[in-house]
Amino acid sequence: MRTSANLALGYVSRGRLVGVLAGTLWLAWAAPAVCAAATVVVLDAHGRASVRNDPFLTTPALTPAPAGGARAATAGPGPRQAVDRNVRTELARLRGIHAISTSDFRRYLSSFNTALSAGQRLRGTRAVELEAVIQNLHAIAASGQLTPSRLPALFLTLDRNRQWWTTGPLLASGQRVEFTGSELVWQYYPGQGIELQELGSFGRADGLYTAGPSQYPRMRRLLAEIIPLAAHRAGGIAWEYYFQFDAGNPPWTSAMSQATAIEALTRAAKASADTSYLNVARRALPLFKARPPVGVTIPAAHGSWYLLYSFAPGATVINGFLQTLIGLYDYGHATDDPTALRLFAAGDAEARSAVPGYDTGAWSLYQPGEEDTLSYHELVTGFLHELCDRVHAAVYCTTAAHFDSYLKTPPALRLLTRRVRAGAPATISFHLSKLSHVGIVLSDNGQTVFLTSADFGYGTDAFSIPALRKTGSYNVRLAATDQAGNFNRIVGTIQVSR
Repeated sequence: MRTSANLALGYVSRGRLVGVLAGTLWLAWAAPAVCAAATVVVLDAHGRASVRNDPFLTTPALTPAPAGGARAATAGPGPRQAVDRNVRTELARLRGIHAISTSDFRRYLSSFNTALSAGQRLRGTRAVELEAVIQNLHAIAASGQLTPSRLPALFLTLDRNRQWWTTGPLLASGQRVEFTGSELVWQYYPGQGIELQELGSFGRADGLYTAGPSQYPRMRRLLAEIIPLAAHRAGGIAWEYYFQFDAGNPPWTSAMSQATAIEALTRAAKASADTSYLNVARRALPLFKARPPVGVTIPAAHGSWYLLYSFAPGATVINGFLQTLIGLYDYGHATDDPTALRLFAAGDAEARSAVPGYDTGAWSLYQPGEEDTLSYHELVTGFLHELCDRVHAAVYCTTAAHFDSYLKTPPALRLLTRRVRAGAPATISFHLSKLSHVGIVLSDNGQTVFLTSADFGYGTDAFSIPALRKTGSYNVRLAATDQAGNFNRIVGTIQVSR
């Protein structure tokens, strides 16, 4: 999963002209395979950290963010944020109306005071990260959203951050972390602390299920930890996120993480013959009947679209949508639940219409106009294969086959510029079939006069070149390496004239 729409690849958008860059000319992409075990940092109760591979937790690790232009949904004006509405006053109010017990009030207040005290002793990054978690908690309280059902997850997040930033090591952005004695997955978001990764945790439960009966007890322990962390939302329950993320303010949620939860619960019921898991999954369905920002569903031309982010109705990310359908399908067909079957049918109808639009003919799109990284290309291909296996729809099967073939197909290049003016800066345009690292070598009678390389997305783009003062014919070599390591090169000429 990724922290920005470009996954920190830094590739150059279509239409942007690229100048001379330092470095080597031909660079190959490097990206983790989707099936690879994730590296996690594990902290024990004594403050000792160790690094290990978690075979039940797979990449991609980061939560995708909506495109920069995605419009955030708002819930309206909401409660006025009075200066006297804060964590302490809201806890006291909840105790006063008997929404929480006195013992819970004291426990949460102690947790909050301990975190404040710890934060005052910290410096640098550690202080910033713990303070961010405290401020998010204050903001939720000030907006009137510090409800009883949210308290367990919010204060667990506070406690884990206090533990980490007072005893654990500093972390790289996006690093996943775990704690000894717990099966839950957390993730570091710079400036937001470590946050409970609901998608990663439920995905880990799926991994434990797939590993077989020997891991079923761990799967049940994980679910026993995370089920009580659901909050009341949209007339049901939802596993929410409690940190700021792009345009989203907490608490927000995701169709993908919610559906992965439903899928994990369905599998747990199958593994254990415990129908209580199915009862929990059923309570998670109302989120898919509500519109954003509370719910995750928007009406579409052929049915419904289920959003990756409840705060971004404009971000139509295909991998999250397809994973949502898989979770709804598995639960619906395991239980014959009419609501789940209707929700799946509405999403399936829209997906069958939409999926071909995410096929560029050479690669997959993450959302309209934006290509997938290698990890996300492999991820969405896997989801298409799973839907093909379940419903045998030609559009899923055919698109999955296309996406498989693109992993072995070299990028296609076409030189578009044939003539430039001497003595003036110019551009050399080309067309590229898919996201690749592209290099150019410009030579005159075997002598290199210009070379550079950069990352480009699919479509038409260009290199900017310095003024060529000598007239005549120049050789142009363009080479491209895509994210899967496929390579192609073309040779052409341009005429430089007065």
